[in-house]
Amino acid sequence: MTFGVGAFMLYMLFIIGELAWKAKAGRTGTMVLFFVLSFGMLGFIAKTVFEKLWGI
Repeated sequence: MTFGVGAFMLYMLFIIGELAWKAKAGRTGTMVLFFVLSFGMLGFIAKTVFEKLWGI
């Protein structure tokens, strides 16, 4: 399950990059897109890190 979700997260980053490319967002716009649209993935990554650290 974790591998599948990780692969899906990488695919979503690819989609965000394509959106930035097609919208000609520029450097700042691309960074904003990656930050805002991938912010939800941060929760999954943080949960995994906390589980590894706390041994849950």
